[in-house]
Amino acid sequence: MKRFSQLTAHLIAVASVALSLSGAAQASGAKATKPDLAAGEAKAAAVCAACHTSDGSRGLPTFPILQGQHPEYLVKQLTEFKEGKRKNSVMNGMAAALSPDDMRNIAAFYASKKAKDGTAKNKDLVAVGERIFRGGIAKKGVPACAACHSPNGAGIPAQYPRLAGQHADYTKTQLTTFRQGERNNSAQMSAIAANLSDKEIEALADYVAGLR
Repeated sequence: MKRFSQLTAHLIAVASVALSLSGAAQASGAKATKPDLAAGEAKAAAVCAACHTSDGSRGLPTFPILQGQHPEYLVKQLTEFKEGKRKNSVMNGMAAALSPDDMRNIAAFYASKKAKDGTAKNKDLVAVGERIFRGGIAKKGVPACAACHSPNGAGIPAQYPRLAGQHADYTKTQLTTFRQGERNNSAQMSAIAANLSDKEIEALADYVAGLR
């Protein structure tokens, strides 16, 4: 219980710092050139649309929904794909050709689109997923997901992605790859996912899909 409380307190503290940094970044970047949405749309159509659809909406469940995602988070992921910190044979190649401005413009374009609602499928799994998302699993040292991703799954810009409405298949895959060490660009998520069973991962993924 002590370890669980310490981890939860740590994540809440990190979330608070992230909010402060986000506000500071917005203030310091006020004079920076605004992202070019038209350029972002054009680049997304040429590079991203085949997998993520023209506006980042509900395409194949194996690919993430980008619509309404925080632009700072998208830029971070694209940068880490390009640098090889996040491994994916397709995305590593796609991101390699993108400039920092391309990334900012693409991220701003997808973020400008209103995310569409998703739905959960399994009533029993949803109940399990809700308990974990809102209260964590104390005996396993798993903190509540809501502490960082917010109760409605909206996330925190720059640090924690929006999860609400995300494809369950995609969320399940990401939690599993965090657990297995195949995705290692978030030490916090690797530590948390390491303590989740297959059923708990599936339950969380299904619950998140219906959040709104």
